[in-house]
Amino acid sequence: MMKLFKYTKAVLLGLLISANVFAADIQLQNLRCEMLVNPQGIDVTQPRLSWQLTGSGRNIQQTAYEVLVSSSAAKLAAGQGDLWTSGKVFSGESAMIAYKGKVLKSGTACYWKVKVYTNKGNSEWSTPAKWSIGLLNANDWKGKWIGYEKGFPWDSVSKFSRLSARYYRKEFSSAAKVKRATAYISGPGHFELYINGKKVGNEVLSQMPTDYTKSVQYSTYDVTIDVKPGKNAIGAVLGNGRYFTMRPKYKPKKIKEFGFPKMLVQLDLEYADGHHQLVVSDQTWKMTADGPIRSNNEYDGEEYDATKELTGWSKVGYNAAKWLNPELVDAPGGKLVAQMSEPIKVMQTIQPKKLSELKTGTWIMDMGQNMTGWIKLKVKGKRGDKVTMRFAETLQKDGSLYVANLRDAKVTDVYTLKGGIEETWHPVFVYHGFRYVEITGYPGKLKESDFTGEVVYDALATIGQFETSNDVINNVYRNTWWGVAGNYKGMPVDCPQRNERMPWLGDRATGSLGESFIFDNHKLYAKWMDDIEESQTAEGAIPDVAPAYWNYYSDNMTWPATYVLIADMLYKQFGDARPAEKHYASMKKWLTYMKGKYMKDYIVTKDKYGDWCVPPESPELIHAKDSTRTTNGQLIATAYYYRMLFQMKRFAQMFGKQDDAKEFSALQGKIADAFNAKFYNAQTQQYDNGTVTANLLPLYFDITPVANRKAVFENIVKRVTTIDNNHIATGVIGTQWLMRGLTEYGRPDLAYRIATNKDYPSWGYMAERGATTIWELWNGDTANPSMNSGNHVMLLGDLIVWYYQNLAAIKAGINQPGFKQVIMKPTLPDGLKFVKSSYKTPYGLVKSEWKKGSNFNWNISIPANATALISIPAKAADDVTESGKKAAEAEGLKFVKMDKGYAVYEAGSGNYSFKSDL
Repeated sequence: MMKLFKYTKAVLLGLLISANVFAADIQLQNLRCEMLVNPQGIDVTQPRLSWQLTGSGRNIQQTAYEVLVSSSAAKLAAGQGDLWTSGKVFSGESAMIAYKGKVLKSGTACYWKVKVYTNKGNSEWSTPAKWSIGLLNANDWKGKWIGYEKGFPWDSVSKFSRLSARYYRKEFSSAAKVKRATAYISGPGHFELYINGKKVGNEVLSQMPTDYTKSVQYSTYDVTIDVKPGKNAIGAVLGNGRYFTMRPKYKPKKIKEFGFPKMLVQLDLEYADGHHQLVVSDQTWKMTADGPIRSNNEYDGEEYDATKELTGWSKVGYNAAKWLNPELVDAPGGKLVAQMSEPIKVMQTIQPKKLSELKTGTWIMDMGQNMTGWIKLKVKGKRGDKVTMRFAETLQKDGSLYVANLRDAKVTDVYTLKGGIEETWHPVFVYHGFRYVEITGYPGKLKESDFTGEVVYDALATIGQFETSNDVINNVYRNTWWGVAGNYKGMPVDCPQRNERMPWLGDRATGSLGESFIFDNHKLYAKWMDDIEESQTAEGAIPDVAPAYWNYYSDNMTWPATYVLIADMLYKQFGDARPAEKHYASMKKWLTYMKGKYMKDYIVTKDKYGDWCVPPESPELIHAKDSTRTTNGQLIATAYYYRMLFQMKRFAQMFGKQDDAKEFSALQGKIADAFNAKFYNAQTQQYDNGTVTANLLPLYFDITPVANRKAVFENIVKRVTTIDNNHIATGVIGTQWLMRGLTEYGRPDLAYRIATNKDYPSWGYMAERGATTIWELWNGDTANPSMNSGNHVMLLGDLIVWYYQNLAAIKAGINQPGFKQVIMKPTLPDGLKFVKSSYKTPYGLVKSEWKKGSNFNWNISIPANATALISIPAKAADDVTESGKKAAEAEGLKFVKMDKGYAVYEAGSGNYSFKSDL
């Protein structure tokens, strides 16, 4: 009996050790709150928490989780979840789990950790993470808005505004070492915050742009290590940004103005005994505008005079006796809200490729890449020497800058030396879109090492990687990365170089979906949806530009449709239904407005832009005048209204609004009947004048009756292959659906041909002509310069979506969004030999790498707590192997069916290596 007891004890001990070892294999990573890493000062009282699982082996599925949230790091370490102890919650969800603990008040610091249970063992507690709550209520703000409501003698408040930066400072005393110090600041247009001479944070171009009469964002910083016992100094510099507009007192009916820069500051010092001391903005501060930043204008550039530097201005002891007291000013008018998206930062640096002397004293510097940001220069010379840098995307034939396409933007930075030492400088309140720099006034010999390009955009992680055997596709993808990154500026803008830089809705409709495969643009686009809602009129109209810095309310369907399409993108790609739910009423209001004002006999009669920027018939044209190339605006508008109803019906069903869903469905039916009656020609079996867009929209949107679809698609193919000579002939609207439409209706070869063309018109043509970003026009090398940006992304359409969803076979499951399920079905065009791609989903990294020869080889990775539906090209299921054995016998796989040349399997998480005969 004793021997049996010892044996049983040994077995149990071995099993326990084995279980613990196995459990240790389950790890947790990438803890996020509201999809941000350790965010400070959020204004969401029930934030959503997310985490990712990792582990070896296959088919790891979470079965339960536990979350602890504590008011201090010490309590969390002790296992005391005094704010929330979830207990063991049986759920497979690991993304966006809503906090359900005690009510969180302004300024609360929250520390949290999580552990999970899986079908393959349990994790340990995760590494701790944290978040803090901002100032939730208006009366939590004890500071006052301060500013100075006029220009100074050296400023110019005119069309070409020149307004110097405003410097503010205040000294204060801290009675003892602080336990915690938190700074809250709103400083529209831009601000930099300093404590004791040190800049707070590493972001640039703070704060995020909004319509400041509707909402004003504030930022929160933990400055505990910056505040010292005794005397301290706090300072801020205000730039103009979008608040003091780039073209004031000019076209007042078009351009919205807000006023002079202003700020609101609150520094909360918490001591060990629990009492708080506040340092706030008021009239006891001192201010001056007679500092080194003499002018800052997003269109025109920044001028910095180092001879006027205010040495030590943000440190204790600076003599500010000659400074002014600021004015108490009116608040901007909008509600104060926390910044809930990533800040703008210097994300990388590049070095010049070439320096050429154009003429004596004038140099042209080639960065080798059309980039967005600024130049950081090193220089040594005499006091008063001026270095002038002017920026452009391209050169003229004589080697000088080509600036005609910049319109009246001056795009010039000027640095005046203080002299005697090597000086380093870059602007802080402007940015430029450029490849080439004209440099004049530089003392001494120029060296490439004296200049660095600092690339500036929202600090969004690059989450997608994509490479193929085709150089054209690779070059276009690379150009896309640079174009998209450069046009993220707290909102998606159309271009970074000319006197525009506006957040046009139409540019990002399907584009936002493609971008989401490259960048983690989740929070940026959720913020932009707020901007769009705030720009909606009381009647329901949505503008073409939001925030509505330009007063363009043209009442069309295609540009405002972006509002609905982005809500869908955020749900599908990131699994976030909250934006769609939050904005549902506004989206419905817009459709109701358009229906009431413009729908007649179920046809939408109003359009503004048509199929914007189709390839024109003449190289100098911006827009085609040939009626066989353009598409009927009523056709486009009505098709889009139908598509929006389809999307809104899905949202209504998601949110339990069944009456709305029925209403949307009934209206769809009536619109489809009217659309087909008005636009379909039964004799020619095509719509209206037969452009690709005219036929593609009703076909892809399921307006076309099933019996007519084959013929309509054949007309699309005929048009592309004959009239268009296997080239693209669509503009901004048609291109959003083109690549997927051709592929899903059985002509991926035609989509591939269009994607890999190198002659005009094509994306490849742009690259062949030396473009390193995406042009605004298909004929960007020959068109009139009045609307001809070298860095626009609107013509990408669904190309990047097609790259990832079709070529790389990485697509979110329809009923399991956010890539909880991954749909993997590769498109294999003739001539494409391999694709290597990866994508960081909310659950972890998906990899897809295939190569094609006499057989098909495919390596796949599925993250833990996710699954995949995998379609492998094969003649029969028996022709598919995984890691050298029959796929049907492999761990983690379940054969589903053969489907039109694909063997379909359900797969759990893990790494797989497939091979099949073609």
